[in-house]
Amino acid sequence: QVQLVQSGGGLVQAGGSLRLSCAASGRASRNYAMAWFRQASGKEREIIASIAWNDVTSYIPSVKGRFTISRDGAKNTMALQMNRLQPEDTAVYYCAADPRGAGQYAFWGQGTLVTVSS
Repeated sequence: QVQLVQSGGGLVQAGGSLRLSCAASGRASRNYAMAWFRQASGKEREIIASIAWNDVTSYIPSVKGRFTISRDGAKNTMALQMNRLQPEDTAVYYCAADPRGAGQYAFWGQGTLVTVSS
């Protein structure tokens, strides 16, 4: 059983930055594909960034150039650096792991709220 524990989040003014972290424990593989999702109030959950087993990254257009996903294999953690935040980024953010790289995210963090004020 893989456990994902998130940290970070909080309140920030528009134009500011936050960094989210996700630590894996249990029998997690250091080579899992990983991703960050978010869910805004009244909206569906959406994937916003992913990092594959070979560290190739992908972003949705609204965050590309502002957000950076990364992993630290030695520490078995990953992070989401969020810069130039906007009120539209306000959401609950979740980390997730895809153990087979087939697009099925089987393991999830507990979520953390990011609020961006105008």
